[in-house]
Amino acid sequence: MQSRNPIFADIADLMTDAFGAAQAAGEEARTMFRARAERMASDLDLVSREEFDAVKARLDALGAETESLRARIAELEGQKAAPSRKPSSASKRPAAKKS
Repeated sequence: MQSRNPIFADIADLMTDAFGAAQAAGEEARTMFRARAERMASDLDLVSREEFDAVKARLDALGAETESLRARIAELEGQKAAPSRKPSSASKRPAAKKS
């Protein structure tokens, strides 16, 4: 059976603790960076992705509604213009010549 050397055990424990501390420091740095970035974004008055998507969806819906209303207006104008097409007497007259 092999005996455990206390020096190597202490070094291993020290390395494990050092790795844990480095990992915790990395997490803390990441958290601080994220907080600062969010603060800067809020100072710049940027919109969030959710707000952007909501406005984009509303704009798409309004665009579709506008297109359907344009088509309906064109259809109604076409119906209105069709019955009123009568040959006018003004169009049969020859145009006056300029001298």
